[in-house]
Amino acid sequence: MQVSMDGKVVAITGASRGIGAASARVFADAGARVVLLARSGDEIAALARDIGRGALAIECDVGDEASVSVAMAQIVDTCGGLNVLIGNAGVIDPIGRICDVAPEDWSRAVDINLKGVFYGMRAAIPLMRGRGGTIITVSSGAAHNPLEGWSAYCASKAGAAMLTRAAHLEEGSSGLRIMGMSPGTVATDMQVRIKASGINPVSQLDPSVHIPADWPARLMLWMCGKGGDDWLGQEVSLRDEAVRRAVGLVA
Repeated sequence: MQVSMDGKVVAITGASRGIGAASARVFADAGARVVLLARSGDEIAALARDIGRGALAIECDVGDEASVSVAMAQIVDTCGGLNVLIGNAGVIDPIGRICDVAPEDWSRAVDINLKGVFYGMRAAIPLMRGRGGTIITVSSGAAHNPLEGWSAYCASKAGAAMLTRAAHLEEGSSGLRIMGMSPGTVATDMQVRIKASGINPVSQLDPSVHIPADWPARLMLWMCGKGGDDWLGQEVSLRDEAVRRAVGLVA
Protein backbone atom coordinates (compact mmCIF):
# COMPACT_ATOMS: atom_id res chain seq x y z
CA MET A 1 0.00 0.00 0.00
CA GLN A 2 1.35 3.42 -0.98
CA VAL A 3 2.20 5.65 1.98
CA SER A 4 1.13 9.26 1.50
CA MET A 5 3.63 11.91 2.54
CA ASP A 6 1.49 14.86 1.51
CA GLY A 7 2.41 17.93 3.53
CA LYS A 8 5.44 16.26 5.11
CA VAL A 9 8.99 17.59 5.11
CA VAL A 10 11.65 14.90 4.66
CA ALA A 11 15.37 15.60 5.10
CA ILE A 12 17.84 13.13 3.62
CA THR A 13 21.57 13.17 4.30
CA GLY A 14 23.97 11.89 1.69
CA ALA A 15 21.34 12.78 -0.90
CA SER A 16 23.55 13.38 -3.91
CA ARG A 17 23.67 9.77 -5.13
CA GLY A 18 22.80 6.15 -4.41
CA ILE A 19 20.20 5.41 -1.75
CA GLY A 20 19.96 9.08 -0.81
CA ALA A 21 19.09 10.29 -4.30
CA ALA A 22 16.68 7.39 -4.84
CA SER A 23 14.98 8.19 -1.52
CA ALA A 24 14.56 11.82 -2.54
CA ARG A 25 12.69 10.74 -5.65
CA VAL A 26 10.58 8.10 -3.90
CA PHE A 27 9.50 10.43 -1.09
CA ALA A 28 8.81 13.29 -3.48
CA ASP A 29 6.66 10.99 -5.60
CA ALA A 30 4.72 10.16 -2.41
CA GLY A 31 3.96 13.86 -1.89
CA ALA A 32 6.75 14.99 0.45
CA ARG A 33 8.76 18.16 0.22
CA VAL A 34 12.27 16.74 0.25
CA VAL A 35 15.37 18.46 1.58
CA LEU A 36 18.61 17.17 0.08
CA LEU A 37 21.65 17.41 2.34
CA ALA A 38 25.17 16.65 1.10
CA ARG A 39 28.61 18.18 0.73
CA SER A 40 28.31 18.22 -3.08
CA GLY A 41 26.20 21.34 -3.45
CA ASP A 42 26.08 21.39 -7.25
CA GLU A 43 24.93 17.78 -7.47
CA ILE A 44 22.07 18.14 -5.00
CA ALA A 45 21.03 21.46 -6.53
CA ALA A 46 20.70 19.75 -9.92
CA LEU A 47 18.78 16.86 -8.36
CA ALA A 48 16.43 19.26 -6.55
CA ARG A 49 15.69 21.05 -9.83
CA ASP A 50 15.01 17.74 -11.53
CA ILE A 51 12.66 16.57 -8.75
CA GLY A 52 10.79 19.86 -8.47
CA ARG A 53 7.82 19.96 -6.07
CA GLY A 54 9.63 22.43 -3.82
CA ALA A 55 12.66 20.20 -3.31
CA LEU A 56 15.35 22.07 -1.41
CA ALA A 57 19.11 21.52 -1.63
CA ILE A 58 21.30 22.52 1.33
CA GLU A 59 25.04 21.99 1.26
CA CYS A 60 25.93 20.28 4.53
CA ASP A 61 28.81 18.28 5.99
CA VAL A 62 27.19 15.82 8.40
CA GLY A 63 30.55 15.30 10.12
CA ASP A 64 30.53 18.92 11.28
CA GLU A 65 28.06 19.76 14.05
CA ALA A 66 27.85 23.44 13.15
CA SER A 67 27.07 22.63 9.53
CA VAL A 68 24.26 20.30 10.57
CA SER A 69 22.79 22.84 12.99
CA VAL A 70 22.80 25.57 10.33
CA ALA A 71 21.12 23.21 7.85
CA MET A 72 18.37 22.29 10.33
CA ALA A 73 17.72 25.94 11.08
CA GLN A 74 17.41 26.62 7.36
CA ILE A 75 14.91 23.74 7.02
CA VAL A 76 12.75 25.25 9.74
CA ASP A 77 12.98 28.76 8.25
CA THR A 78 12.16 27.59 4.73
CA CYS A 79 9.81 24.66 5.31
CA GLY A 80 8.31 25.43 8.70
CA GLY A 81 9.40 22.22 10.38
CA LEU A 82 10.61 18.66 9.87
CA ASN A 83 8.68 15.39 9.84
CA VAL A 84 11.23 12.79 8.74
CA LEU A 85 15.01 12.58 8.96
CA ILE A 86 16.83 9.87 7.02
CA GLY A 87 20.42 9.48 8.21
CA ASN A 88 21.86 8.02 5.03
CA ALA A 89 25.25 9.69 4.62
CA GLY A 90 28.06 7.17 4.91
CA VAL A 91 31.51 6.27 3.61
CA ILE A 92 33.23 2.90 3.20
CA ASP A 93 36.76 4.31 3.18
CA PRO A 94 39.32 3.68 4.45
CA ILE A 95 39.42 0.09 3.21
CA GLY A 96 42.49 -1.63 4.62
CA ARG A 97 43.81 -3.60 7.55
CA ILE A 98 43.88 -1.80 10.90
CA CYS A 99 47.66 -1.37 10.94
CA ASP A 100 47.73 -0.05 7.38
CA VAL A 101 45.09 2.70 7.37
CA ALA A 102 45.80 6.32 8.25
CA PRO A 103 44.38 7.37 11.64
CA GLU A 104 42.93 10.57 10.18
CA ASP A 105 41.05 8.58 7.52
CA TRP A 106 39.70 6.17 10.14
CA SER A 107 38.59 9.10 12.27
CA ARG A 108 36.86 10.79 9.33
CA ALA A 109 34.76 7.65 8.76
CA VAL A 110 33.60 7.87 12.37
CA ASP A 111 32.85 11.58 11.92
CA ILE A 112 30.50 10.82 9.03
CA ASN A 113 29.05 7.37 9.80
CA LEU A 114 28.54 7.77 13.55
CA LYS A 115 28.92 11.36 14.68
CA GLY A 116 26.98 12.51 11.63
CA VAL A 117 24.01 10.42 12.76
CA PHE A 118 24.30 11.87 16.26
CA TYR A 119 24.48 15.47 15.02
CA GLY A 120 21.40 14.93 12.87
CA MET A 121 19.41 13.36 15.70
CA ARG A 122 20.50 16.01 18.18
CA ALA A 123 19.29 18.78 15.88
CA ALA A 124 16.10 17.05 14.69
CA ILE A 125 14.70 15.58 17.91
CA PRO A 126 13.75 18.95 19.49
CA LEU A 127 11.88 19.82 16.29
CA MET A 128 9.87 16.60 16.49
CA ARG A 129 9.42 16.01 20.22
CA GLY A 130 5.75 16.11 21.16
CA ARG A 131 4.71 16.61 17.53
CA GLY A 132 5.61 13.20 16.14
CA GLY A 133 8.13 12.42 13.46
CA THR A 134 10.25 9.60 12.12
CA ILE A 135 14.01 9.16 12.18
CA ILE A 136 15.55 6.35 10.15
CA THR A 137 19.23 5.46 10.28
CA VAL A 138 20.60 3.62 7.26
CA SER A 139 22.49 0.73 8.80
CA SER A 140 24.40 -2.24 7.38
CA GLY A 141 25.07 -5.89 7.97
CA ALA A 142 28.59 -4.66 8.74
CA ALA A 143 27.19 -3.12 11.94
CA HIS A 144 26.80 -6.64 13.31
CA ASN A 145 29.42 -8.72 11.49
CA PRO A 146 33.13 -7.89 11.20
CA LEU A 147 34.74 -7.85 7.77
CA GLU A 148 38.41 -7.73 6.90
CA GLY A 149 39.55 -4.26 5.87
CA TRP A 150 36.39 -2.58 7.04
CA SER A 151 37.25 -1.79 10.67
CA ALA A 152 36.23 1.87 10.37
CA TYR A 153 32.97 1.08 8.57
CA CYS A 154 32.01 -1.82 10.83
CA ALA A 155 32.82 0.04 14.04
CA SER A 156 31.10 3.28 13.03
CA LYS A 157 28.01 1.51 11.70
CA ALA A 158 27.80 -0.59 14.88
CA GLY A 159 27.90 2.61 16.90
CA ALA A 160 25.19 4.20 14.78
CA ALA A 161 22.99 1.12 15.21
CA MET A 162 23.28 1.31 19.00
CA LEU A 163 22.78 5.09 18.91
CA THR A 164 19.51 4.51 17.05
CA ARG A 165 18.32 2.08 19.71
CA ALA A 166 19.31 4.55 22.44
CA ALA A 167 17.43 7.36 20.70
CA HIS A 168 14.27 5.25 20.60
CA LEU A 169 14.69 4.40 24.29
CA GLU A 170 14.94 8.08 25.17
CA GLU A 171 12.40 9.57 22.77
CA GLY A 172 9.87 6.87 21.91
CA SER A 173 7.63 8.00 24.76
CA SER A 174 7.53 11.54 23.31
CA GLY A 175 5.98 10.33 20.09
CA LEU A 176 9.05 9.89 17.92
CA ARG A 177 9.38 6.84 15.67
CA ILE A 178 13.05 5.88 15.49
CA MET A 179 14.34 2.85 13.58
CA GLY A 180 17.22 1.46 11.58
CA MET A 181 17.15 0.12 8.02
CA SER A 182 19.72 -2.39 6.77
CA PRO A 183 19.58 -2.63 2.97
CA GLY A 184 22.06 -5.38 2.15
CA THR A 185 24.27 -4.84 -0.87
CA VAL A 186 22.99 -2.11 -3.17
CA ALA A 187 24.06 -1.19 -6.70
CA THR A 188 25.74 2.13 -5.86
CA ASP A 189 29.14 3.78 -6.27
CA MET A 190 30.13 2.31 -2.90
CA GLN A 191 29.96 -1.19 -4.37
CA VAL A 192 32.23 -0.09 -7.21
CA ARG A 193 34.78 1.05 -4.64
CA ILE A 194 34.41 -2.21 -2.70
CA LYS A 195 34.82 -4.29 -5.87
CA ALA A 196 38.00 -2.43 -6.80
CA SER A 197 39.55 -3.04 -3.37
CA GLY A 198 39.55 -6.83 -3.77
CA ILE A 199 39.37 -7.16 0.03
CA ASN A 200 36.99 -9.56 1.82
CA PRO A 201 34.19 -11.65 0.27
CA VAL A 202 31.91 -8.67 -0.46
CA SER A 203 34.36 -7.48 -3.12
CA GLN A 204 34.00 -10.83 -4.88
CA LEU A 205 30.23 -10.60 -5.30
CA ASP A 206 28.89 -10.49 -8.82
CA PRO A 207 27.32 -7.06 -9.46
CA SER A 208 24.11 -8.78 -10.54
CA VAL A 209 23.32 -9.73 -6.91
CA HIS A 210 23.12 -6.12 -5.74
CA ILE A 211 19.61 -4.69 -5.36
CA PRO A 212 18.59 -1.38 -6.98
CA ALA A 213 18.83 1.78 -4.86
CA ASP A 214 15.09 2.40 -5.00
CA TRP A 215 14.39 -0.78 -3.00
CA PRO A 216 15.74 0.59 0.31
CA ALA A 217 14.12 3.93 -0.55
CA ARG A 218 10.73 2.25 -0.94
CA LEU A 219 11.27 0.31 2.29
CA MET A 220 11.94 3.54 4.20
CA LEU A 221 8.77 5.08 2.78
CA TRP A 222 6.89 2.00 4.03
CA MET A 223 8.56 2.40 7.44
CA CYS A 224 7.13 5.93 7.66
CA GLY A 225 3.63 4.45 7.50
CA LYS A 226 1.83 1.89 9.63
CA GLY A 227 4.17 -0.83 8.40
CA GLY A 228 6.95 0.60 10.53
CA ASP A 229 4.97 0.56 13.77
CA ASP A 230 6.09 -2.97 14.62
CA TRP A 231 9.74 -2.04 14.14
CA LEU A 232 10.16 0.98 16.43
CA GLY A 233 13.55 0.88 18.10
CA GLN A 234 14.61 -2.00 15.89
CA GLU A 235 16.40 -2.54 12.59
CA VAL A 236 14.50 -3.61 9.49
CA SER A 237 16.52 -5.80 7.14
CA LEU A 238 15.84 -5.76 3.43
CA ARG A 239 17.39 -9.23 3.26
CA ASP A 240 14.22 -10.52 4.93
CA GLU A 241 11.91 -11.95 2.25
CA ALA A 242 8.86 -11.24 4.42
CA VAL A 243 9.84 -7.57 4.55
CA ARG A 244 10.32 -7.47 0.77
CA ARG A 245 6.86 -8.92 0.27
CA ALA A 246 5.27 -6.52 2.78
CA VAL A 247 6.77 -3.55 0.95
CA GLY A 248 5.69 -4.94 -2.42
CA LEU A 249 9.20 -5.43 -3.80
CA VAL A 250 8.58 -9.11 -4.58
CA ALA A 251 5.45 -11.14 -5.12
